[in-house]
Amino acid sequence: MRTPRLSRRAVLAGSAAAVAATAVSSAAVSPAVAAPVAGASGYRWRNVVVGGTGFVTGVLFHPSVRGLAYARTDIGGAYRWDDRAGRWIPLTDHLGWDDWNLLGVEAIAVDPAHPGRVYLALGTYAQSWAGNGAVLRSEDRGATWSRTDLDVKLGANEDGRGAGERLLVDPRDSDTLWLGTRHDGLLKSTDRGATWATASGFPAKASASGQGVVFLVAVGRAVYAGWGDGDGTSGTANLYRTADGTAWEAVPGQPSGTAAKVPIRAAYDRHTRELYVTYANAPGPNGQSDGSVHKLRTATGTWADVTPVKPGGTTGDGSADTFGYGGVAVDARRPGTLAVSTNNRWADVDTVYRTTNGGRTWTSLKDAAVFDVSETPYLKWGDDKPKFGWWIQALAVDPYDSKHIVYGTGATLYGTRDLKRWAPQIRGLEETAVRQLISPPVGEAHLISGLGDIGVMYHERLTASPARGMAANPVFGSATGLAQAAARPSYVVRAGWGDNGNGACSNDGGRTWAPFEAQPDIAKDAPGPIATNADGSALLWSFVHWDGTKYAAHRSTDNGTTWSEISSFPKGATPVADPADPTLFYAYDTDTGTLLASTDSGLSFTARAGGLPSGDAQFKLVAAPGRSGDLWLSAKWNGLYRSTDGGASFSKVASCWASYTLGFGKAADGADYPAIYQVGSTDTITAVYRSDDEAKTWTRINDDAHQWGWTGEVVVGDPRVYGRVYLATNGRGIQYGEPLR
Repeated sequence: MRTPRLSRRAVLAGSAAAVAATAVSSAAVSPAVAAPVAGASGYRWRNVVVGGTGFVTGVLFHPSVRGLAYARTDIGGAYRWDDRAGRWIPLTDHLGWDDWNLLGVEAIAVDPAHPGRVYLALGTYAQSWAGNGAVLRSEDRGATWSRTDLDVKLGANEDGRGAGERLLVDPRDSDTLWLGTRHDGLLKSTDRGATWATASGFPAKASASGQGVVFLVAVGRAVYAGWGDGDGTSGTANLYRTADGTAWEAVPGQPSGTAAKVPIRAAYDRHTRELYVTYANAPGPNGQSDGSVHKLRTATGTWADVTPVKPGGTTGDGSADTFGYGGVAVDARRPGTLAVSTNNRWADVDTVYRTTNGGRTWTSLKDAAVFDVSETPYLKWGDDKPKFGWWIQALAVDPYDSKHIVYGTGATLYGTRDLKRWAPQIRGLEETAVRQLISPPVGEAHLISGLGDIGVMYHERLTASPARGMAANPVFGSATGLAQAAARPSYVVRAGWGDNGNGACSNDGGRTWAPFEAQPDIAKDAPGPIATNADGSALLWSFVHWDGTKYAAHRSTDNGTTWSEISSFPKGATPVADPADPTLFYAYDTDTGTLLASTDSGLSFTARAGGLPSGDAQFKLVAAPGRSGDLWLSAKWNGLYRSTDGGASFSKVASCWASYTLGFGKAADGADYPAIYQVGSTDTITAVYRSDDEAKTWTRINDDAHQWGWTGEVVVGDPRVYGRVYLATNGRGIQYGEPLR
């Protein structure tokens, strides 16, 4: 298995080779998988509450059941709305380590005639190194699933991920499903998703852009398909339809030109028999600078341009007001009433437009919007108030409540019940990609986290979004480093991608921060991991660009006022401080498989043990708390190694054959060594384990219902609560487990 890309916003260029059309079929059908049941492992697992934090790419209200809705995310799975509890229920946490690529949801479909049926098209990346996609199907709203593996790749975290939906139950026959792919055309199933084959007669041919069929929508008894690989500037078809499920044709008279190059979404008003389509000049969510909204009167074939505002004007400060159009949703109760969203509108901020007369006039809902983000304060992004949103491509109107509108952004899902007051409708949906975790030994917070896109957070409570929101002064995008002085826990340092500095320190345990007085020039382009020694008197900062380029590390002994290069430190390595001796630092050179150590507080490093596994930057070196020179090396499929002499020698731990990440927590009663937690393999399955006897034996503490895809970044126990463990995921936020009492 190849490790997934860790940046949740990475959109990878290129495309996988197309699979032969005749080869598309069901590869396997798995038994139904039970929905998550807490405690199957003797542990209760919950999310540390942050609230959203990721790109909600689709929201789908069930047309036949009041209060039933589903949401999809680009890397964090699918959810069902529990109307009674007012929260989202995760539906794909059972997907395990080997299925990490299936945590991205390309599309969702429901069956209007059978309310229990729901379908998911899964696959995060369509690149050659990623696995094929799969379709999950359920008869009980996602409580249990059956699975069909596909012979094609899907791309839920690639360009165009906010388009859709690409999956549809045929309006003429509930047993027939359609699935639009990026590189392999249109697929069809006639047995409710159990098997799939290439749809005959579909005329469009895929190109290297990786868009293919971008949406499927039922229009009466017909099916319309948006095509993202056409050239709208020359009139090449980007919208097709079939009336009988066999013969397809290009829709006549469809819009052309740059503003209509890529169709993004479509919605059908059955009262007026009009199809509304949003367009942009790129698939998005980034890169759009033009777009439009058109409607087709299906009975006559007449098209009309109903674009609320043409992109390309200027804002009050003279900035170019460029953007595309994204979401579109019709009001099932009121003819001619619908909403559309702008997308990638950075100068004047994105909005949702609403019309009650079929697009003749529009009202911007942003203009009168009042936001309450008290439940998720990070949405202020370090400012005094939140903005309306960005990356708005998921948009839905409740079919049973015309004033209940929800829309997704790159960080949350906003909802309103009166078209004016908005608040996050996000409880239960956690999509953070987690990079670092610290559980302090003292203080108010039991957890400090370093996250993708939203920086560092100080968790006063595990059950509520941090009251301080994102750590400010400065605000970071993604965090790259987080460390605490073992003998001086009030001192914490962090690093990350920021507009006003890339490093900061705290003298109150992470509650408040101050930027370093200075930083190395390379910090702005390649902030990497950072460490502080046991008493906080020395800092080591390593630098790695997002493209993998490694640079020389730097050292400071005056709290970041001045920095000097460390030529003997292996470029790009993660510095590790000895928790007991402030003169000791360690680093693992993954290029050569060598452990290096410093005995002068990081001023110089010399090689110690060599001949260790090499060639993989994801190896993790950690130091056991309270002990000098007690080092553990997680070497992935090479296993686990330990040194008790400061890295002079290592011995392989026999109790597991694979170790991906490891951490420590409070010792069990009567034990004289901290509890050890790891993500690894002691037998045939990669799972989360705890050892109370220095890794002689392990107990699995998660279960098949709680796996969360790829979990190899960081795991750490609570030094104050035995058995409590915090686990980083790459799209399902921070999970924490506690033994059932």
